Amino acid sequence: MANLASDFVGIKSPNPFWLASAPPTDKEYNVRRAYEAGWGGVVWKTLGSEGPPVVNVNGPRYGAVWGADRRLLGLNNIELITDRPLEVNLREIKSVKRDYPDRALVISLMVPCDEESWKDILKRIEDTGADGVELNFGCPHGMAERGMGSAVGQVPEYIEMVTRWVKQYSRMPCIVKLTPNITDIRRPAEAAKRGGADAVSLINTINSITSVNLDAFSPEPMIDGKGTHGGYCGPAVKPIALNMVAEIARSPETRGLPISGIGGVTTWRDAAEFLALGAGNVQVCTAAMTYGFKVVQEMISGLSQYLDDKGMSLGDLIGRAVPNVTDWQYLNLNYVTKAKIDPDLCIKCGRCYAACEDTSHQAILMKEGRVFEVNDAECVACNLCVDTCPVDGCITMEQLPKGAVDPRTGRVVGDYANWTTHPNNPAARAAE
Repeated sequence: MANLASDFVGIKSPNPFWLASAPPTDKEYNVRRAYEAGWGGVVWKTLGSEGPPVVNVNGPRYGAVWGADRRLLGLNNIELITDRPLEVNLREIKSVKRDYPDRALVISLMVPCDEESWKDILKRIEDTGADGVELNFGCPHGMAERGMGSAVGQVPEYIEMVTRWVKQYSRMPCIVKLTPNITDIRRPAEAAKRGGADAVSLINTINSITSVNLDAFSPEPMIDGKGTHGGYCGPAVKPIALNMVAEIARSPETRGLPISGIGGVTTWRDAAEFLALGAGNVQVCTAAMTYGFKVVQEMISGLSQYLDDKGMSLGDLIGRAVPNVTDWQYLNLNYVTKAKIDPDLCIKCGRCYAACEDTSHQAILMKEGRVFEVNDAECVACNLCVDTCPVDGCITMEQLPKGAVDPRTGRVVGDYANWTTHPNNPAARAAE
């Protein structure tokens, strides 16, 4: 099996799979079980200062979005940071780290936005043996209303200021956890880098209401007839997370800043995609809450097999796709494809025909006997037929060779041979 040993900003772990700061990492019992199941590291559920007590609700804390087969697509949570005493958490962290020295253990922190509060809590965690700290600048509910969480993460100046405090008063690597509830994820990442952060992690949860009870007319989860916005996570947020990770990885201002990828990682494939887009490791929560801690074993074996099959190392995979992430204006207009339907695989359901006829370009013909064919003269290669077809591989997009004539436009493939005159080239447009 491929060697999955990870070194993330000097924090070593046997594999790049960490449990994210969340209910699964709330106490010693859970973390020990996680390590025994195979997790390479954990980020301990967010600790706060010994100020006003944190009191969680005693009713439902999670809302859900399901697929048609009731597969869990997303969780919405209204749980706050840990409500367990700080000293108890610190004692348990020290005990766990002593017994599992080869596993990563990072402490998530959230305290009021003043220098003394951060100085105090950093002093108190120094002797736990923890490998690093993660600054929780992301929670969109509860703590944000108290001037913490995403209330800090949405203001780059605050991120830079607090990160500087942490680097001043702590010897440990500092990971800044970013909120996705912002217009441009690059700005807070840049602020974290200016403040001296060793890495960023993202995404934290997305502000959301997952459903409304249409009898009680209240958002769910519902507490005594009332509901509130919460943080959304799980497979449904993965596309948003991948984009934000890629934006930081390819931005000149943050290129090279280590990234811990979070957001809907459920399988080894999900993890591989985050790694390919620049993440140095991944953090997981919803998958563990859905399937249990042993889900990591599939991730480990799957990623190892993939790397072996590709003849790659873990380091080879990290960032491999970043050079291929570009802006729309740089896409190649010489690349032309057309949809092709395999008649042997087609089950004659007609979904491709309905989708194309009603909502796209009327490029699929239905002939006698419900035989479906593509009319190349109308096909713009939008891929909708591929996406709606229930049979994997039945419809594919086939590239037209250079020199062929596109029957839709009449243009010879390769017309835009000179990039300087390519209409996607900003310089060419400016010259016009």
